[in-house]
Amino acid sequence: MSALRIGTAGIPASTKPRNSLNAIERLAELGLKHMEIEFVRGVRMGEETARNLGQLAKDHDISLTVHAPYYVNLNSREPEKIEASKKRIIQAATAGAWAGAKSVTFHAAYYHDDDHEVVYEKVAEGMTDLLKQLEQEDIDIRLSPETTGGLTQFGTLEELVRLGSDLPGVYPCIDFSHLYARSIGDFNSYEQFVEALNLVRDKLGPQALQEQHIHLSGIEYGPRGEKHHLPFEETELKYEDVLRALVDQNVKGWITCESPILEDDALILQQLYKEMTKE
Repeated sequence: MSALRIGTAGIPASTKPRNSLNAIERLAELGLKHMEIEFVRGVRMGEETARNLGQLAKDHDISLTVHAPYYVNLNSREPEKIEASKKRIIQAATAGAWAGAKSVTFHAAYYHDDDHEVVYEKVAEGMTDLLKQLEQEDIDIRLSPETTGGLTQFGTLEELVRLGSDLPGVYPCIDFSHLYARSIGDFNSYEQFVEALNLVRDKLGPQALQEQHIHLSGIEYGPRGEKHHLPFEETELKYEDVLRALVDQNVKGWITCESPILEDDALILQQLYKEMTKE
């Protein structure tokens, strides 16, 4: 991969008629290079549609990643909900693999009132089961648990880097907006962004930053972390410094913009990226 590929979380708002195939055409018209397939409310894409989507994306040189359903909790008190969570991740991974997507991300768990080390072990156990099933079923896609924005959620960068160290082939999906919100606004400098990237490189190796799954948008936070996403013009997150850190550290991979004004802010990121790299 020679560059960061930037695009939208799902179908651009200006897509008409609104469907995934037309979304690829619209992204190509806009000059964006990536789309994250959003299965956040459930996986409702069959094999034929997924394969057609993947071929169209390939024809237009648009990369794909996947976001699995929100209804995932590998630390549920109810064993059947853990099994249902794993099933949802596998369903998203399967559809994504049909489309040729390279990575599937998800919010792995909630702490509840449990000791964080206990939660880590349960998540690691669930992830181990998922990796075995992907291998057994020959599903070719990477598991990339996402850094989370709420203080009640499992998913600090340190936890996810540890997962990747314990489970080779797993890399974190770094959501810089979530890290900013989770820190109650403290994680918001170029130096901190570089430090986060260096942690990933030092613990998981240089390849981790050559295929990095990234989320970036504006965000509002409260005392418990993330509240909701914002357009870049309304956020205090120093997103330009995030992009500068990515460029300076030679990070490659996929940036998904989750802004409420999807393609507008994705195009802002792409223009900034071109200016920074002089493409």
